[in-house]
Amino acid sequence: QVQLVESGGGLVQAGGSLRLSCAASGSIVSINAMGWYRQAPGKQRELVARIFSGGITNYADSVKGRFTISRDSTKNTVYLQMNSLKPEDTAVYYCNAFIVVVAPSPVSRLYWGQGTQVTVSS
Repeated sequence: QVQLVESGGGLVQAGGSLRLSCAASGSIVSINAMGWYRQAPGKQRELVARIFSGGITNYADSVKGRFTISRDSTKNTVYLQMNSLKPEDTAVYYCNAFIVVVAPSPVSRLYWGQGTQVTVSS
């Protein structure tokens, strides 16, 4: 069984910073891409940033230059450093990961965390 657990959300004023963490645990063979998504009230879930096993990163245009995704493969953890936060960044942030597990043969599956609330006040 695999779990993704996020932490680091909270309330911050506009212009402030937060760092989100997402740690994967369980019967993991390897992890391919890891990413962060967010969902604001009344809106669809959208990609924020993702990082592939080779280190290549993608960002939503709305966060480029403000957010940085990184990964510690030794800890199976992905981070999202969020700077210059804006009220429109307010959302529940979810991490996901394509993880290879043995079931019983190696197979890549998509897992999601439970989400962490980020609220940016104006």
